[in-house]
Amino acid sequence: MEFIILTGVSGSGKSTAVNALEDVGFYCIDNMPPELITKFAALCAASDKNFDRVAFVADVRSGSFFKELYVTINDLKKSGEKVKVLFLDADDAVIEARYKETRRKHPLLNLAKGDILNSISLERDMLANVKGISDYFIDSSYLSAAQLKEKVKSLFLENEDDFIQIDICSFGFKYGPMREADLVFDVRCLPNPYYVDTLRRKTGLAKEVSDYVMQFDEAKELEKKLYDLIDFLLPLYIKEGKSQLIIAFGCTGGKHRSVTFAEKLAKHLSTRYLKVRINHRDIDKYTR
Repeated sequence: MEFIILTGVSGSGKSTAVNALEDVGFYCIDNMPPELITKFAALCAASDKNFDRVAFVADVRSGSFFKELYVTINDLKKSGEKVKVLFLDADDAVIEARYKETRRKHPLLNLAKGDILNSISLERDMLANVKGISDYFIDSSYLSAAQLKEKVKSLFLENEDDFIQIDICSFGFKYGPMREADLVFDVRCLPNPYYVDTLRRKTGLAKEVSDYVMQFDEAKELEKKLYDLIDFLLPLYIKEGKSQLIIAFGCTGGKHRSVTFAEKLAKHLSTRYLKVRINHRDIDKYTR
């Protein structure tokens, strides 16, 4: 059996995520008190029903029961159950704006004496231990509901347990960092195709842009050292049991240099690792 514990900051998109998990075949239970998760897992294991994939949503809505979640997760893992933790997060300002837009009440608002930012801060403190042991992390700050749903689906649609899921992303620092990334490489140190009139409107997916970026000795040397580092780190991550590795490349606008290096690393890794995905977060954003 496969168990997913879905948790995270209120307002980060857990309702959308649980819908995505249902779409890929999980039996989902929302707002489950942590101390009941192990009992329900045992019932699923003993049942003759088809409970191959079960997802529990557990968060601060369960009140004082929530403090048991960290212990519950560790107990499940010690018992030999296949359990993974999916943690959702978003910037404080984004969460605040979402609550204002929906006019919903944050579950800790009364405890925080009506202050939404204090509510978010309190919740982050309560979630810190669980976040630290999460297997999957998604920052929904810059994702639409549809994009978040597809991202969750892509994590659990396949069932190739022997391989780490590698997500390679490009982004523009001017639009905000990629907080969910495990490794971030800043390639703003390289010459920028934006200042070449014939390349400005194109992206790193175009051969002429990629060729321009890679013609410089510093880019070639960076590529070599990057491959050496990633090739060294990946077996260590796999040995440690990491399920997902997010590698991000950032440049100013997320259209040229970061895209070029993300594409090159994806090509380099795809020959040896079956589960390599690539995403260019800001490639379609308008650039003057």
